Amino acid sequence: MARGPLYQDSYTPQLSGHETFPLRYGWLKKAYDAVAAAGGEAEIRNVFGDDGIARFGVGKNMVASIRHWAQVAGILVESAAAKAVRATALGDRLFGMQGLDPYMEDPATLWLIHWQLAAQPTKTTWFWAFNHYPGVTFEREQLVKGVERLAKDRQWARVAAATVKNDVACFIRTYVAQQPSTRSGNDDALECPLSELGLIRALGKRDGFRFVRGAKSSLGDGVFAYALLDFWSRHTTAATLSLEAITHEPGSPGRVFLLDENDVADRLAELAEVTGGNFRWSETAGLKQVVRDREIAPELALGFAEADFSASRRKEAA
Repeated sequence: MARGPLYQDSYTPQLSGHETFPLRYGWLKKAYDAVAAAGGEAEIRNVFGDDGIARFGVGKNMVASIRHWAQVAGILVESAAAKAVRATALGDRLFGMQGLDPYMEDPATLWLIHWQLAAQPTKTTWFWAFNHYPGVTFEREQLVKGVERLAKDRQWARVAAATVKNDVACFIRTYVAQQPSTRSGNDDALECPLSELGLIRALGKRDGFRFVRGAKSSLGDGVFAYALLDFWSRHTTAATLSLEAITHEPGSPGRVFLLDENDVADRLAELAEVTGGNFRWSETAGLKQVVRDREIAPELALGFAEADFSASRRKEAA
């Protein structure tokens, strides 16, 4: 198995930016709308500047957090102009005019956002935890020490212990809903929509957690196909991709979605139908692999994911 992007000499770690706030309901839509409504380059540059406090109705640190999450979730991207951002194709399809899911009510949106956070190496703790952590259960301190050890081994400069601790705390709060308390209130208990995916569960003991591996009923085949093509484009230019790589390589659908090999194989067997024949499953000569006969444009990958939204709407209408 390849060691992955975290072990490349050119890699720059990111262990902050969220200002200790996990992604919250409504933030991505608000960020997208604010950029879409901006009248020009100068106004766009100030969306998350001094005007952001009044625009979003939150403090300066939380404004910075909103921008951070919108960028790492693939909804906004920084343009060539300093401090300016623009919407991505994913942002337009989810939150734009006739958007697929402006209020993040569909599980497909949550899986797409999770994929952006954990399959891309941008967010170091997220990528390491889903793609490199060797166990199923963990305690908070184990993740902290693991990231610290990685930083030391890779000789990353200026990685403070407090920074790693805060990043791990934010990671856990992204996927595990806090229990409401008189001090935090119910708003904090429901703070991050990705907790609905059930990827990490709290254990009975204090600070104990478990990655939930196995089949994911709310993960649609369209989002899986989107993720496969995204992984493929970063992994190899070859026309085939093995079941082992799709299941086990860092940044693969199997790793990021916590799927077992049988779960991955079951989905790959349906790929031809899901992708209109763009992918096909092959078990020739004992080799289990996916074959593509031509390059597939990234826009088509988003089309695969859109099918899941249509399917969920048909279920609601039935």
